[in-house]
Amino acid sequence: MIKPVLLWTDALIFLLIIIVVSFVFYAMRHEHLRAPWRQVIRSKIGFVSLLVLMSYVVVAVLDSMHYRLPLEQTNSNSETHYSVEVLSVLDAIIMPLKENEEKTYSSPLATNLFSQETVELSNGEKSRIHPRLIYGGASLNDPESEHVNDVLMAIIRGVAAGMLIAATLILLVLNILARKRSDSILNVFGAICRRKEKIPWHVVFFAGSVMLIVVAVAASLSQGYHVLGTDKVGQDVLYQATKSIRTALAIGTLTTLIMLPFAVMLGIMAGYFRGLVDDVIQYLYTTLNSIPGVLLIAAVILILQVYIDANPDLFTTDAERADMRLLFLCLILGITSWTGLCRLLRGETLKLREVEYVQAAAAFGVGKLKIIMRHLLPNVMHIILISVVLDFSGLVLAEAVLSYVGVGVDPSMHSWGNMINSARLEMAREPMVWWSLMAAFVFMFVLVLAANLFSDVVRDAFDPRLRKG
Repeated sequence: MIKPVLLWTDALIFLLIIIVVSFVFYAMRHEHLRAPWRQVIRSKIGFVSLLVLMSYVVVAVLDSMHYRLPLEQTNSNSETHYSVEVLSVLDAIIMPLKENEEKTYSSPLATNLFSQETVELSNGEKSRIHPRLIYGGASLNDPESEHVNDVLMAIIRGVAAGMLIAATLILLVLNILARKRSDSILNVFGAICRRKEKIPWHVVFFAGSVMLIVVAVAASLSQGYHVLGTDKVGQDVLYQATKSIRTALAIGTLTTLIMLPFAVMLGIMAGYFRGLVDDVIQYLYTTLNSIPGVLLIAAVILILQVYIDANPDLFTTDAERADMRLLFLCLILGITSWTGLCRLLRGETLKLREVEYVQAAAAFGVGKLKIIMRHLLPNVMHIILISVVLDFSGLVLAEAVLSYVGVGVDPSMHSWGNMINSARLEMAREPMVWWSLMAAFVFMFVLVLAANLFSDVVRDAFDPRLRKG
């Protein structure tokens, strides 16, 4: 029996998912919340961006379900002992990528090592060659003549599998829509093709199919090759980039979850109550904003690292130590990043408290808390949403900078920042090793771009001045 492992960040991620799901059900029962989200879903960019973000979230959730495998027992009556290595459901799915390690660097889809080595030939002479990989192209007898055809056949198999899965899912969606409308699948499909649907299903089907084909092609190629090459110690770069998704989303979402209550509560209170409350809150965030963030983060992380090294008995596995460092990184980033949103909300609340409906509510004796919840908070929600998503993008990018200076996540934890940090030395090689940096850049670029595009659509939907009804 495997032993489930619940890390601190796992618990917070699942808590965040529960909060989001609860909000979805709450919004579905209230028209004033359902209408803006309906506008988001009807936007082509919004729906496609949401689809991309959800694919990242699925990977992160699978990578947050951790467990430890039991060790082999020498005696049937002995106590079960478990491995110190903490795995996840994602590891179980992509285990070949984790286990198929090479000796050192290999370029994407290569069959030989990137570096030359001196080997002794059968006639006793020594020669400098690129040795064959252990796993990459191992099934090929003659890589020079068979390599291209084998890669093309793997791509064709991946495209066929991706199209088959996409077609199955499209038929499933069409069947659900047809049952809901008591119509035939052909009529529903015809309406989607003629673009008579309010929801841009044709764009969603196309984007989803492209994503499935890309994943299927990568899966097909990874059965015989290292799709994005290997790093200095021979570990698959695609495995590293995929495992880094959870770290990026954890930093972006958990930090936002920590800083959001401070920013919203203190910002609206400062703008609405003014006077002494405003002065105290301004003094608080001005003082905190004057402290160099990198120095504060470095101090906290270094203190935590000293504490972890001095108390090794508190952490059973390396994963728990790395997770504790990630948790404290999210905490300190949340404490230092709420000041900007707080200042924005204070300024907007100062303006909103003078409008007629707020003044009328106060004149009729409506309580201050009810005014804040019914009149102020909904009208600053667009600022909160756009700031949250932009802060999320900035935090994902900031992790790379923090890891570069040595105060980011634990070096043993997979992250795009650690990949970029290690790739900076590889870029100085001749010939240059570029694929680790490129993999981290592409994965990070797609996530940040989707988040920014989605934030624009959400901002337009929730801004009362831009709402279309």
